[in-house]
Amino acid sequence: MKRPSPHQGGFAYIAAVIVVVVLAMLATAAVRMYTTQQASASQDLLSAQAWQAARAGNEWGLYQALQRGNCGNAVLNLTADNGFLVNVTCTQNTYEVGQNAAGQPIRNTIFQIDALACNSATVCPDPNIVNTHEYTERRRIVTACLQPGGDDC
Repeated sequence: MKRPSPHQGGFAYIAAVIVVVVLAMLATAAVRMYTTQQASASQDLLSAQAWQAARAGNEWGLYQALQRGNCGNAVLNLTADNGFLVNVTCTQNTYEVGQNAAGQPIRNTIFQIDALACNSATVCPDPNIVNTHEYTERRRIVTACLQPGGDDC
């Protein structure tokens, strides 16, 4: 029987170390991809919640403007419901668009409701957490027109 040469021994060890290193790199890549996917899914959920909170702010502002006739600013605290704070600002402008049969000017009122929603418990936008991964902010702006007598333009 022929004895192995001293130069041939140890190749299996090198191959095994290479295989273990490659498997470890693959496992690390899989864990990083999983973590990134989870963070992305969480951010998508926060984004959808912020959008709906801003929409609720727009709806509240439209109700105030069109049903009550006053255009005011408010902060809606939805932190107990979904963790979001909504700043609602409303601007109101009146324009003359013509005259009625009696020669009186017809004035349309334009309301612009700006709702800014963010997941902060104190102020929106919150400069203390704006640079974190968990912070989400969405803004929706709607415009409505109202004629005398409460009709839409």
